[in-house]
Amino acid sequence: MKQEPSAPTTPQPPMDRRVRRSRSALMRAAIALVTERGTTAVPVSEIAEAADVSRQVLYQQFGDRDGLLLQAGLDLARRELIEGPAYDSADMTDHAGVLAMARHFAGHRGFYRAMLTGSCAFDLNKALTELIVPANREFVRQRYGGHLDPELVDDLVTFLTGGASAVVNTWVVEGEEPLDPEEFTDRLLRMAPVVAAGPDRSTTPPPNQEQHR
Repeated sequence: MKQEPSAPTTPQPPMDRRVRRSRSALMRAAIALVTERGTTAVPVSEIAEAADVSRQVLYQQFGDRDGLLLQAGLDLARRELIEGPAYDSADMTDHAGVLAMARHFAGHRGFYRAMLTGSCAFDLNKALTELIVPANREFVRQRYGGHLDPELVDDLVTFLTGGASAVVNTWVVEGEEPLDPEEFTDRLLRMAPVVAAGPDRSTTPPPNQEQHR
């Protein structure tokens, strides 16, 4: 098949650069104010003022406050986790990667705790799950190769991602202050060999149902 020639690369117009700057300013302001207040109930006018833009710009670019907060959380996770140089999310047993993840959530605890207990909680969990699913799918592929049917792979990836998210969320929201990333990393890594190996059917006999009758 003949490929269409790629379009020539043209410099972004000045307005695009201004839009990117205003978006970045709004997301930074949102994270800072939510972290400071400990709640997502920050007035739109205060976020816009902190970002030195108008409320109209916020509405044009994000729709509403929750849309801004969701995008701010995703941008933070992408920059420091998914694209972070120390994070290797494709390996559940990688100590440096898991520790980087734990330090990220501990360092931004105020923001994430407010988000996970506020109006954006469902949407943030769903969006973060979509970011993490590809890495967990790669882990399942490496662990089981092509021995599992696609539907089982999907279910297993969803199960692993949801379970890990629940553990992290509980730690961020309910963990004792200050959070200890090193201790939490050890907790997660203790589970990794069990998840990776699965039950040893050769040494674990099935329960004797007769004993319960």
